[in-house]
Amino acid sequence: MMKYTLRQYRGFTLIELMIVLVILGLIMGIVGPQAMKYLGKGKTQSTKVQIENLSAALDMYRLEVGSYPEDLKALVAAPSGARGWNGPYLKKGDVPKDGWNNDYQYKRKSTNGQPYELMSFGADGAAGGEGEDADISLWDK
Repeated sequence: MMKYTLRQYRGFTLIELMIVLVILGLIMGIVGPQAMKYLGKGKTQSTKVQIENLSAALDMYRLEVGSYPEDLKALVAAPSGARGWNGPYLKKGDVPKDGWNNDYQYKRKSTNGQPYELMSFGADGAAGGEGEDADISLWDK
């Protein structure tokens, strides 16, 4: 039979555990911000795609009714007096929210020469901003 010494049964020392924790902290300090940056880009990209889908639904509404709706709710429920409405124009039955769970901004009359304004205010939910807080519009390319 083999005899085991006390050294073979001991666990990790406090210094070894501290070294591992420091290494894990350094890795998270480097990887964490990069992961958050990509998450923010993903929300921006999904919001751009949703804006394009909403734009297609608005164009279909206009083709069938003859004008653009007063608000986005008309894409899921027929407004009174909308002759030719053949919706709902959105598959899920409700108007989606942007990537940050805010409502999309829609104006039937545009101030920029386009037929309507459709945008998201970005992560901060307020007009203007830079980076992830920047406004996202169908007409901004």
